[in-house]
Amino acid sequence: MSYSTLALVGNFICPPNSNPKPCNSTVRRKEFISLLKNCKEVNQILPIHAKIIRTGHGQDPFILFELLRLSSTFFSINYACNIFQQIHNPNVFLYTALIDGFALAGSFADGISLYFQMINRFIMPDKYVITSVLKACGSHFALRDGKEVHCQAVKLGLSSNRSITMKLLEFYGKCGEFDDARKVFDAMTERDVVASTIMITCFLDYGLVKQAIEVFDRVWIKDTVCWTAMIDGLVRNGEMNRALEMFRQMQKENVKPNEITIVCVLSVCSHLATLELGRWVHSYMGKQHGIELNHFVGGALINMYSRCGDIEEAERVFVMMKERNVIMYNLMISGLAMHGKSFEAVEIFQGMIKQGILPTSVTFVAALTACSHGGLVDLGFEIFRSMSRDYGIQPQIEHYGCIVDLLGRVGHPREAYNLIRSMKIAPDHVMLGALLSACKIHGDLELGEEVTRILMNHELVDSGTYILISNVYASSGKWKEAAQIRAKMKEVGIQKEPGCSSIEVNNEIHEFLLGDLRHPQKERIYEKLEELNQILREAGHIPATEVVLHDIEDLEKEQALAIHSEKLAICYGLISTKPCTTIRVVKNLRVCDDCHSMIKLIAKVTRRKIVQGYSESSVGKDACIGKGGELHILDTYDGQLMKCVVDGHVKPYIDHNGSVNQSLIALDLEQRRVWSK
Repeated sequence: MSYSTLALVGNFICPPNSNPKPCNSTVRRKEFISLLKNCKEVNQILPIHAKIIRTGHGQDPFILFELLRLSSTFFSINYACNIFQQIHNPNVFLYTALIDGFALAGSFADGISLYFQMINRFIMPDKYVITSVLKACGSHFALRDGKEVHCQAVKLGLSSNRSITMKLLEFYGKCGEFDDARKVFDAMTERDVVASTIMITCFLDYGLVKQAIEVFDRVWIKDTVCWTAMIDGLVRNGEMNRALEMFRQMQKENVKPNEITIVCVLSVCSHLATLELGRWVHSYMGKQHGIELNHFVGGALINMYSRCGDIEEAERVFVMMKERNVIMYNLMISGLAMHGKSFEAVEIFQGMIKQGILPTSVTFVAALTACSHGGLVDLGFEIFRSMSRDYGIQPQIEHYGCIVDLLGRVGHPREAYNLIRSMKIAPDHVMLGALLSACKIHGDLELGEEVTRILMNHELVDSGTYILISNVYASSGKWKEAAQIRAKMKEVGIQKEPGCSSIEVNNEIHEFLLGDLRHPQKERIYEKLEELNQILREAGHIPATEVVLHDIEDLEKEQALAIHSEKLAICYGLISTKPCTTIRVVKNLRVCDDCHSMIKLIAKVTRRKIVQGYSESSVGKDACIGKGGELHILDTYDGQLMKCVVDGHVKPYIDHNGSVNQSLIALDLEQRRVWSK
């Protein structure tokens, strides 16, 4: 309910049986306030409020204050407004309570409007109501209103009050008025850590990392909140390595982290794929600091382990959680999906439904992604249809994108294109890029050129899409068209993001580019690379020169493939870690087919488990996608195919000739499990 629709002053009418003369008013007041404070939900307030009115305490300002406060706490702002409407002469404290309620409900404009109506009724503001309305002004970016409140505070002699000063700092900082914020900050007699933390947070909110660090460095004694604000801001601004350094410095100064600090650091580990550091943080928080494994921390751990390639540990954290909300399920389903465990992901999704937890739009994205990665066409479409049918959630662009990707993966780009044409919403460049990639993989160049024409007219085409279009032309031998696309990239000022692979060794991140010569151990790395190339050639590996989409000779293509960044990172991992240690490499771009097949062979000949990005490649595991659009290998064991997807259906036990035992087709999800020997 908007405050503008309320009548502020109404004629309060007592019920027929009410007693307007309360007996022993102070005792009853304490009794009612005690009852109200014990309420756990808004429905418990209603009978107490009725009794308050019947006994003639409906205008008691202390009781009304508690009623307004509780109604706001339970997000029943409409009920709070109805209470306020019946108050004869609301005082400044009651105005403050409702302004706080509006702010809590996100109705900042209504809170600001209520404050100025209070001023128009000649009710003198105090430090509490000014603090409340400044908070609303900052959140609503109401610069003009906030400055007017600031002037009123100065006239009333309240501008030097600590709580008001802090809110002024926050207000000007949120509005991006850093000159005014600096004036307030410099005028403070005590610039303590709290004020500095507010300035740091505001600078970081606007991406002003340098200014934030300058303020941070001038703080003599930094508490946990100050350190956490700095680390969180660096993470939000993409300064992951700086955030890690800040956390290490925090430890050196023996400042105890809180759960928010831990979540921020785990977020850094997720982005940088620093699994060992993430494990250390997990152990650190449990043994030394007793930080509870709640939804907040548990979700961050599941996300970290999933993104760092240890899905088993993510599952263990999920199982350990005593209570799981929809966010936890979303993270677990997404993690399983990105690791190719489509069946397990869908089982988690169905288990969540059975538990009575309602899925959200994000849940369906995760479940549909799992179906896409597993080639589960029938199940994917059933989940997609259930969104609106069973849960009233209308599919958005990301849900359609999952279905397009699913159809493309199983070799039906034409059906995916027809789906796009039938959509009520316009496709984005991500969806069209997925379709174009499917056209390239499955050899439908005619449709690929049609999608290319659509993409070239799209406003949001990024560097990855340009490269994909260029590669589609190059793969079909149209070198002139490929060159034209790359020339257009330069013309519009779009640069190709260079491929970069990173590996964590002894809690340090080592990054490699194509043909990188910067690493201190480059001689040993290239010696190991040459040694592996020789072993792999003897094992029958033939470089997939067709993935080098440049008009050069095959020998040059082989040389270009040999120095891809992920191969350099793996070689460094092999010379820097003990035998049988898992090697985890993260790349910012998609892995080419040659690197993918080579990594599998390296894993086999070195007896190592290698995790590349979010897909595992190790002895006994596979994650290939067949180019013919027919056979999609999901799992192998000792060279024998165990399970695959043919035309969207799971079919286990396929021999080397590709023949399928039709009697073992698993159409029911409960049967769609990994068969073990």
